Amino acid sequence: MVSDVHGNLSALEAALADAEAAEAEEYWVLGDLVAYGPRPAEVVARVRRLAEVRCVRGNTDRYVLTGDISGMTPSADEPGLRAEVLESLAWTRRAVVDAGHEPWLASRPVEERASLPDDTRVLMVHASPGRDDGTGAHPDGSDEEYAGLGFTGDTAGLVLVGHTHLALDRHANGTHVVNPGAVSLPPSRDGLARWALLTATGEGYAVQLRRAPYDVTEVVADLRRIGHPAAGWIAEKMGAGDRSHRSVR
Repeated sequence: MVSDVHGNLSALEAALADAEAAEAEEYWVLGDLVAYGPRPAEVVARVRRLAEVRCVRGNTDRYVLTGDISGMTPSADEPGLRAEVLESLAWTRRAVVDAGHEPWLASRPVEERASLPDDTRVLMVHASPGRDDGTGAHPDGSDEEYAGLGFTGDTAGLVLVGHTHLALDRHANGTHVVNPGAVSLPPSRDGLARWALLTATGEGYAVQLRRAPYDVTEVVADLRRIGHPAAGWIAEKMGAGDRSHRSVR
């Protein structure tokens, strides 16, 4: 499973190569495919070419489609930041529309459900049950906070999420919550694409959090080569810029 690709084809290819080496048979994509990186259309095309894939919508996918960033966490109200975010989203939308991927992206559901061979009920969602935005599942959140977000056994036995960009493997309130971490733009800014391998049989399942390296400098060079309107801001988020870190997701 992968999440938070953010238009970074190089990072996605690194994760998929690692998944192929691990003999993955199906791919579950947990949203935020296109916003910010230099290759949004190529990312969508790559995901759509996967033989067996399920994909839910992330909040930044919605921002790209609608231009409405009112639910962004944290807000993009810092002077200058809002303009950069909106320029980046508009540029991304043009790339997605020009490549003919807008209908597919707009049709992604907020949630997908599946059952594992041992009958474990699985929920795939970007942030938390029923939501593509909000606070999401943080590693230091209490069980009570998780319950308030809908992370309970009544929802599903296994809930797969992204959004926070933080890898997570935690049991709470009768459910198992897993975040594979971000393929692109991890808080650590270390040039590693995060993903997770889920193996399942009739006897049970196991989750392995994995990481694959890729060339951040080449992605940043690509941003600048194509004239991305927010290249400096995105380069900083990737750990290759010189401005103070400002996190928007």
